[in-house]
Amino acid sequence: MDELLYRQMPHSLEAEQAVLGSMLIDANCIKDVMEKLRPEDFYLRQNREIFETIYSMFLYSKPIDGVTVAGEMERNGTYDENTTRNYLVQLMEVTPTSANVNEYADIVRDKALLRAIATVASDITGMVQDGTGGASAVLDAAEQKIYAVRRGRSAQNMEQISVVLQGVLDHLAELSATGGKTLPGLSTGLSAVDDKINGLSKSDLILLAARPGMGKTSFALNVALNVAKASGKAVAVFSLEMSKEQLVTRVLSNEALVENGRLISGNLRESDWVKIAEAASTLSRTDIKIDDNPLLTVADMNAKCRRIENLGLVVIDYLQLMTSAGGKGYSGENRQQAVSDISRMLKIMAKELQVPVLLLSQLLDAFFVWKHRWNGLTVSVLIGCLPLLLAGDLGTQMRVLGFFFAAYYAGAYVLCAQLKKR
Repeated sequence: MDELLYRQMPHSLEAEQAVLGSMLIDANCIKDVMEKLRPEDFYLRQNREIFETIYSMFLYSKPIDGVTVAGEMERNGTYDENTTRNYLVQLMEVTPTSANVNEYADIVRDKALLRAIATVASDITGMVQDGTGGASAVLDAAEQKIYAVRRGRSAQNMEQISVVLQGVLDHLAELSATGGKTLPGLSTGLSAVDDKINGLSKSDLILLAARPGMGKTSFALNVALNVAKASGKAVAVFSLEMSKEQLVTRVLSNEALVENGRLISGNLRESDWVKIAEAASTLSRTDIKIDDNPLLTVADMNAKCRRIENLGLVVIDYLQLMTSAGGKGYSGENRQQAVSDISRMLKIMAKELQVPVLLLSQLLDAFFVWKHRWNGLTVSVLIGCLPLLLAGDLGTQMRVLGFFFAAYYAGAYVLCAQLKKR
């Protein structure tokens, strides 16, 4: 019997009862508990059922006390004539005050995390012993499971619609309070773009596609800098083409309003140094992290991003230089499968991290042009040249298929057209 008790999963019966008792005697503390705990954090089934009932009543702003909770449990079928009412009374009697409810909730949450870690450790041990997959696959799965625990949620659990609904309603209330003028996502810093895509929303995979020399990297770096400055969040930039020194030089050029060519050559005026010093001071206060390793896979990027605190945006430059899960290059007959694998993994990464991922892509040279008269000028708009977007299931992974840059050949205008919105 002693060995059986020793093997029990971590839990604190006293802390669970104290949390429930506090909520029953003081409805004002319920909102604080709801921010910390979820029903699955309770180890004992009876405690979990009571908390689920209180949780549901809280979502719909119902009055909460011992009598109303008992009535609600009768309606949802979790009430036991022999034990429930007496147990609710016991919970209120053993909790004289709700003053320490936050400390009780912390204990319950800590025990729940320990149980989650034990479960993950058991799953990882099972994967190793069963021999399902190679070492890299098991390591990636293990890291994903641990990351899910660190974020305080299980990647496998299904959630009741009422729980999700409350978050949606709260978000709608925040947007409505400003008259619909607040973007649901992070601002790109470009109002015309924000109007089209409603900002960079969490879990979005967004494609920025253009032919070579159209300014994809500069555009993406401007967006990254705007997000870092406006939101104060960290921005991860993965450059598989340019070195980190080249990227920082471009950002410095944009911020200082000094021609990039003069920065590269060192042909600077005295006034340029003042601008550069001010720009460098501004950039040093942002949290932009750059990785220029050209051999990174999606799994590598995912692992690095998981370790970044307060991550707001991920920028990847660019798709054609990435390798698929199997490490095969993006070329030849495997191109379609590679695009499918990469886009699917990036979408999963965006959802796991709950951040937007801005993916740059090179368009091929095979294209055709639609010429149109606009404001008295002939504008050449590229409407072909997207075979890579049609390959695999890349299009199904995108909320926005991309910005399709098309230039007026005299160099006077650049159009930014939204192709498709999902």
